[in-house]
Amino acid sequence: MTVSVRFASCLFLCAAGLLAAEPAPVRVAVKAGRLIDGRGGPPVSPVVVLVENGKIVAVGPTVTVPPDAKVVDLGSATLLPGLIEMHDHLTGTPANQGYQALAYSTAREAIDGVANAEKTLLAGFTTVRNVGAGGFADVALRDAIASGEISGPRLVVSGPALGITGGHCDSNLLPADFHYKREGVADGPWEARAKVREVVKYGADVIKICASGGVLSKGDLPGTPQYTPEEMKAIVEEAHRLGRKVAAHAHGTQSIKEAIQAGVDSIEHASLIDDEGIRLAKERGAYLVMDIYNDDFILKDGLKVGMLPESIEKEKQLGQVQRDNFRRAFQAGAKMAFGTDGGVYPHGDNAKQFAYMVQYGMTPMQAIQAATVNAADLLGWKDRVGSVEPGKYADLIAVAGDPLADIRALETVGFVMKGGEVVKNELK
Repeated sequence: MTVSVRFASCLFLCAAGLLAAEPAPVRVAVKAGRLIDGRGGPPVSPVVVLVENGKIVAVGPTVTVPPDAKVVDLGSATLLPGLIEMHDHLTGTPANQGYQALAYSTAREAIDGVANAEKTLLAGFTTVRNVGAGGFADVALRDAIASGEISGPRLVVSGPALGITGGHCDSNLLPADFHYKREGVADGPWEARAKVREVVKYGADVIKICASGGVLSKGDLPGTPQYTPEEMKAIVEEAHRLGRKVAAHAHGTQSIKEAIQAGVDSIEHASLIDDEGIRLAKERGAYLVMDIYNDDFILKDGLKVGMLPESIEKEKQLGQVQRDNFRRAFQAGAKMAFGTDGGVYPHGDNAKQFAYMVQYGMTPMQAIQAATVNAADLLGWKDRVGSVEPGKYADLIAVAGDPLADIRALETVGFVMKGGEVVKNELK
């Protein structure tokens, strides 16, 4: 055999070996009684969703199931896209409030985050935006989930929230002797701009700021402004230059308007929004993320878990007003995404907010879209999540009932798939 023939034979054999070594595609066919695909159209019934290597490749009532596909038959259940939570604190818990928070280390927050991430995933939330965590614990949580070391949703995280000295994003529980400030405190436009660069350096996907006072912080009022327009404009400009969106904690009427004018991408809470604020949100395309469930938990159990008495009084003044303004903003046509302030109440109860969204003006379909396509749009992930269609991640959930008839069906999710992997199936 000549050298050239031997070389050609070697090339052929090597190529054949490489082809043989390629893994076969992993295919899963999910069958269900109906599909609400997240885009707002009528349900498809029945449905087959074909998944290949973690992504959706076909959807419909007559999809052909390949012979090598694993079939997951959910019977008469309703299939939906994985839900998206846009305002969560996975490293926080109801017990980590008030003076008890002083005993919580960053290490403990990270450990809590592991447990809370799994609870949230099993509740049907396959994507979460985490807006505020000490010590970049949420960055570590995100990375551990992404690497497959622990179970949890896809995470978009902020690291420490940015705020003024003595504001809602600072800690005011210790006396002056300690000279303590939280790591996100930054005063003045250039210091705030530098803080954006710092949190991005250490892994932040989104920037969280405190434009107004808050409910669970000590010594401030929800309606009072904190960051100035100049500071917020500097933050937004720097964040957008670095490819990060900005979420602004803003209860107060003035702060909401100033934050929108500064260019933030979402207003969190928006409790005291007025007609001008709603108009500005619509004009600028800012989303409202209004947590209208947790008022129940704060007023019923807040004191029991250690929340400050002043926080309970603030919530009494704010809770119903926020719910009424949710209705006004929605009816006026503001863009709204689902967010609950998870961690203020026990993790895993996120879906309890859907019933309140329906009670205060949304149809069940609109409430579902707030937690699917709308949330995906705010994330900038419309090409990845938020609806059941080819090319997107195979993030699917299913419930036994029909959430369009009773939205509370979403409070009992029986099936969860993330990236083509079944992580929960109680509908067998």
